[in-house]
Amino acid sequence: MVITQENKHQIEEIIRTMHCPRDFECYKSDFQNVGEVGIVGDGVMLECIEPRGRECVFGSPRGAGMICTCPLRKYIARNFWR
Repeated sequence: MVITQENKHQIEEIIRTMHCPRDFECYKSDFQNVGEVGIVGDGVMLECIEPRGRECVFGSPRGAGMICTCPLRKYIARNFWR
C-alpha cells in the first residue's frame, strides 16, 4: 500500500477525531494489522469478518454478521482496497 502525503494527512485527521480502544494498532503497524472486512455493495458499509469483531466497540450487529463502523477502517477500505 502506498500512502501519499494527502492520505497521511487525512488519516491523521481521522485519528485526531476518534478514540480507539485498540490504540490505533492498524496505524502503528503501518496497516499490517488491519482487521479483515468485506466491502458491502458500493462501499458504504463494511462487514467485519475478523474473529474479534464482536468485541470491538466499532462493531455493530447486522443480521448474523457485524458491520464495521470504525472511521479509520472505512477510510482504509475505501481508499486502498477496492
